[in-house]
Amino acid sequence: MRLMIVGSMSGPLALASRIAMDRGAKVMQVDNIDAATSALRSGRGADLLMVEASLDIARLLSQNEAEHILVPVVACGISTDPEYAANAIRAGAREFVPLPPDPELIAAVISAVADDKKPMIAKDPSTMAVLQLATQVAPSDASVMISGESGVGKEVMARFLHSKSKRAEKPFISVNCAAIPDNLLESELFGHEKGAFTGAIARRIGKFEEANGGTLLLDEITEMDLRLQAKLLRAIQERVIDRVGGSKPVPVDIRIIATSNRDLVGAVKEGNFREDLYYRLNVINLELPPLRARKADIVPLADFFVKKYSEANGVKAKPISLAAQNAMLNAPWRGNVRELENAMHRAILLSRGNQIEVEDLASTLGTNAQNTQNSAPISSLGQDAIMQASIAANAANRTLVGRTIENVEQEMILETLKHCLGNRTHAAVILGISIRTLRNKLKQYSDAGLDIPAPQISDGKYAIS
Repeated sequence: MRLMIVGSMSGPLALASRIAMDRGAKVMQVDNIDAATSALRSGRGADLLMVEASLDIARLLSQNEAEHILVPVVACGISTDPEYAANAIRAGAREFVPLPPDPELIAAVISAVADDKKPMIAKDPSTMAVLQLATQVAPSDASVMISGESGVGKEVMARFLHSKSKRAEKPFISVNCAAIPDNLLESELFGHEKGAFTGAIARRIGKFEEANGGTLLLDEITEMDLRLQAKLLRAIQERVIDRVGGSKPVPVDIRIIATSNRDLVGAVKEGNFREDLYYRLNVINLELPPLRARKADIVPLADFFVKKYSEANGVKAKPISLAAQNAMLNAPWRGNVRELENAMHRAILLSRGNQIEVEDLASTLGTNAQNTQNSAPISSLGQDAIMQASIAANAANRTLVGRTIENVEQEMILETLKHCLGNRTHAAVILGISIRTLRNKLKQYSDAGLDIPAPQISDGKYAIS
């Protein structure tokens, strides 16, 4: 992840920078908001801006948005006045990070924006076959289409391809085509010239030029507008782009990787995706199977996430009991690896015993957990373990039967937020949803008259978002 710090790089902010780098972020620094916008314009891209709360955050966001620059902002500061943090949030910051910084909070903020340190774990024969093909084609410059359900790890595979390619030392730039409005995506991808539209006060370098020499990932490519698909096709065919408002083609040297969770052939037949672009992107197709179809990956992935989030939360990693492993192997995992990751994150926070048990996974597995005692165990289980799994499953079942999905979701969100002391970013990471989705849910609950856990103050540190 690329982090840009906006402000004086000294004292607590320098410490925040070091913590971020220890967590895998690539850090750059500018002194003020005008320098930040200028750097983003010129192609010094960032996935997150950490801005001193004393600076004019509202103006920074306004001038970035005017030029179609979409980068989230986190505010930071040393003031102990709650209003200081609240003002930064009102100005448009997504989060307030108190200084001196808390390593766990920095980690949560970074994790909420990007996580490019996930390894490609493959133990199941079906996943290993895909990984073998990926390893074979990685050194080439051929375009690759990665398909699969949401949450199977398509971006992880894209990063694996980049790491094994001859472009590994060059940039890896990811663009989520579904998350950016159509009227902004063109400028985001191709950049724009000064005067191209109202607010374009200078040339802006787009993602194609940011990725020059490296790899550009176009995530959820089927969400791209047909008009923009035509411009993308030209860029892939001729290796040149046209900035919005520009008249001179700009050469680019990049490898394109695209992902989709939709049926691309069906989208082509329906006229929602260009057939010629499909063939340009689909030189190599890597289809990642859903987690429920690669059961040998489930426990190794769960073990990895337990170690990762135990370290992030400063707790001792616990083994996963055989009963819990058996329950996981029989779960449907509709959210795939992303759902498993969030389940293990919750489990290490909720677990009170020496192992992670079935009851620690009940909120994820739900009524499915009750089937564990009837399924073939992965190893010999003692009668006590079977009894504990059955009791936990039945308890989970009793708490869910007769309740609506909305009720269960509401309780889970509010309880998680309470556990995180009101910190929206940390709660969103645990829940596996975006900050925007969480804020929208909380607004609905607030409008309905519910009490929303407020950001807390602890030892002079804020957890405000």
